[in-house]
Amino acid sequence: MELVHKIEEVRSIVRSWKKEGLSVGLVPTMGYLHEGHQSLIKKAVEENDRVVVSIFVNPMQFGENEDLETYPRDLNKDSKLCEETGADLIFNPEAQEMYEKGFCSYVDMNGLTTELCGKSRPIHFRGVMTVVTKLFNIVTPNKAYFGMKDAQQLCVIKRMVKDLNMDIDIVGCPIIREKDGLAKSSRNTYLSEEERNAALILYKTISLGKELLISGERDVSILLDKMKENISKEQLAKIDYVEAVDLETVEKIDKIQGKVLVAMAVYIGKTRLIDNFTFEC
Repeated sequence: MELVHKIEEVRSIVRSWKKEGLSVGLVPTMGYLHEGHQSLIKKAVEENDRVVVSIFVNPMQFGENEDLETYPRDLNKDSKLCEETGADLIFNPEAQEMYEKGFCSYVDMNGLTTELCGKSRPIHFRGVMTVVTKLFNIVTPNKAYFGMKDAQQLCVIKRMVKDLNMDIDIVGCPIIREKDGLAKSSRNTYLSEEERNAALILYKTISLGKELLISGERDVSILLDKMKENISKEQLAKIDYVEAVDLETVEKIDKIQGKVLVAMAVYIGKTRLIDNFTFEC
């Protein structure tokens, strides 16, 4: 496995692979890798001849007073995980390599980015789409892999690829959870012991939502009220949003029908955590 920091290094390596007729998978990450990222890499290794993992804490997707400077980083640990899982190349650029002086071009979207996380993080998805487009142009993968924990991001990337006629298959992979149900996240490291226990309210509420839908509840207002009521039982939890939307358009819905995404963002102390589930009827 190789570790490179320059765009031209990646391009040179990928060009040599493609001359051999090899397929290339890309797993975009911000590092501090855990079992969730590892599951993406494993899937990419299964489906491609060569796999690139990008590790880049993208400043463009962080808003004011967010955790850009404190976001956890451990390149040595990440490299070991990538090598053990079968990745062939890590691309770990500096910010100035990705955004040269005078950078002023962006990728943006209407509609899918205005609900859920887009409400409280208005610049976030422009940053995500811009950096992902750059990574797609640099690596030119056949397939790219994203986790369902960031369900809105996955919807946005799929739409962007479709709208801009990018010749890339986007593969969504299931949420990976701790044994007690908490969704794996690099930000879980911010939690104190008390907050870590409190964070279980997200999974408990996801489970409640599923149970309600399986038992036949189809009124979105009733579903969301009961989920919010459950979260409010935890004193350390503060709701950013709990919403039900159409899985493809990310538009709010009044009734559960078709493919639905039920998603939430909840602050546990100062740490913002997200979780979700999908349902089809």
